[in-house]
Amino acid sequence: MNLVDYAESQMEDFETTKFNLVDSLVLSQFVYIHFNKVIPGLADNREPVRIGDLLKAEHIPHMLHNVRDPKSNYRLLLALGMSPRFRDIRMCFYSDSLNITEQKQFAAVTYLLNNETAYVAYRGTDSTIVGWKEDFNMAFISPVPSQQEGVSYLNAVAERFPHVLMVGGHSKGGNIAVYSAMECHPAIQDRIVGIYSHDGPGFKDEIFTSENYASIKARIHKTLPQSALIGMLLQHQEDYVVVESKQFWIMQHDPFSWVINKGDFQYTQGITGGAEHINTVINQWLSSLDDEKRELFVTTLYSVIESIGVVNFSDFTEDWYKKTVAAMETVRGIDTETKRFVFETIKSLLVLYVKNLRFPLR
Repeated sequence: MNLVDYAESQMEDFETTKFNLVDSLVLSQFVYIHFNKVIPGLADNREPVRIGDLLKAEHIPHMLHNVRDPKSNYRLLLALGMSPRFRDIRMCFYSDSLNITEQKQFAAVTYLLNNETAYVAYRGTDSTIVGWKEDFNMAFISPVPSQQEGVSYLNAVAERFPHVLMVGGHSKGGNIAVYSAMECHPAIQDRIVGIYSHDGPGFKDEIFTSENYASIKARIHKTLPQSALIGMLLQHQEDYVVVESKQFWIMQHDPFSWVINKGDFQYTQGITGGAEHINTVINQWLSSLDDEKRELFVTTLYSVIESIGVVNFSDFTEDWYKKTVAAMETVRGIDTETKRFVFETIKSLLVLYVKNLRFPLR
């Protein structure tokens, strides 16, 4: 089953069956839906809204507008709204901001699981090339604007309620959750009992060696799919578990593809050999560069892929090699090493993609 099947099948509340990793992924995926017209914001004094009360026909078109995979998200909305486990969760403090100048895309919402526990969920990026680049930006910018806003959001929410806190998210949202827990006020950090990063990218080395990170490390729960790419970016010291997926390669980033069995994820031994090799090569090379060179690599890689006409990773075609060569020739003003590594990175990713097309992961 997937996370929608899980939500449809859960009949016990959190008092009976303890909150788990799958519940965290469900709430992390749910924040991808647009709630600005139905859930009160930070400056709004309206009462929190039950998930069950979201099931109103007049709300649904807006909530699902421009949401990736609207069909699956609609099924998730219906499942949560009817589920004895999720329908009485109250939602509040929805925040959604986009600043093109700052290259910031941020969204978050707070779930009140009961009168004692709250889950702060940060929205991540999707499987588009643009979303992938946004995660990659963390290789040379620290903190990124969305991380800073995540800290401000957590501090603001925690001041409103005395609840025990959990924070989490998928993709970039998972990274923001870890960063926010690390940088929030010490008294608020003491209230955090769980930090969840679902295929979220890691951090630059100086973060992992900081005292702030050490203070929360034991509370981090990181989950990755078998062919993890996003979640392994800058991955050095975070412990993680690996989840089976029904998709392959970068499409495994999609939470709806993660396999659930008997109320928990279906775990596997580790990420695939091909994915591990590519992640190791990219991370080792990025670690050897200063921030200016990292930015040049990420920007160049993105511009090359964009010039090929790729919007999603599934858009690669059989003549990718010719397109990549042509695109690389249009890139001016970068050194030979960076140009070569950009090309080799794209080629390696495509080799893994084609291999998984032929021999899908089981």
